Amino acid sequence: MAHAEHKDIARQSLLMKALPAQHVETLLSKALWKTYARGETLFLQDEEAQALHIVLDGWVKLYRMTPSGNEAVVSVFTRGESFGEAVALRNRPYPVSAEATTKASVMHIPSNVLTELIRHDAEVGLTILSSTFSHLHALVSQLEQLKAQTGVQRMAEFLLDLSPCDSGACEVVLPYDKSLIAGKLGMKPESLSRAFAKLKAQGVTINRNHALIDDVGALKAFMDDQA
Repeated sequence: MAHAEHKDIARQSLLMKALPAQHVETLLSKALWKTYARGETLFLQDEEAQALHIVLDGWVKLYRMTPSGNEAVVSVFTRGESFGEAVALRNRPYPVSAEATTKASVMHIPSNVLTELIRHDAEVGLTILSSTFSHLHALVSQLEQLKAQTGVQRMAEFLLDLSPCDSGACEVVLPYDKSLIAGKLGMKPESLSRAFAKLKAQGVTINRNHALIDDVGALKAFMDDQA
């Protein structure tokens, strides 16, 4: 992907599109750009945060290791989404690790560049606060999902969120392997397999990293009936 296209994606991110144009160009000029191979680490839990990050292409997961040695997926981010704002501005250690789950291009904005802008324009700080609040809202929604929805409902909603279609038949590309999907949805791999099997009755067929939905509207109606 061309560098100019990467910049356009960054400009449309939730973090940047609310900022005045001059600040956006300052951030873009100071940013670091890097491509990661699948499985490559961006940073590790407890490392000092020195930048915030915007995914330009591919998928990145944030995760923690539990005391028992298991991996707990906290969030997954894709094109145009940012993460790490709060800890970067406070120069605090990362509470999670980050890893590319596919080949991924990521823009890193040094935290000192942001703090300097905030000193000169309070609007920048408000934009960062808004972005951080969006992450909090997403985590609350995720917790609500885990508490209130069955595994089948979570999987159906996940597919609908990824679906590029509003109605009719649709093919959805699964962005990462099934074990990571299970982790994101708070399920064990065997529970995910059972959810896939149950969704077959709702017109959903899984073929490797593709999900074929016979009727997006019918799947939405199924979700509404389960609410």
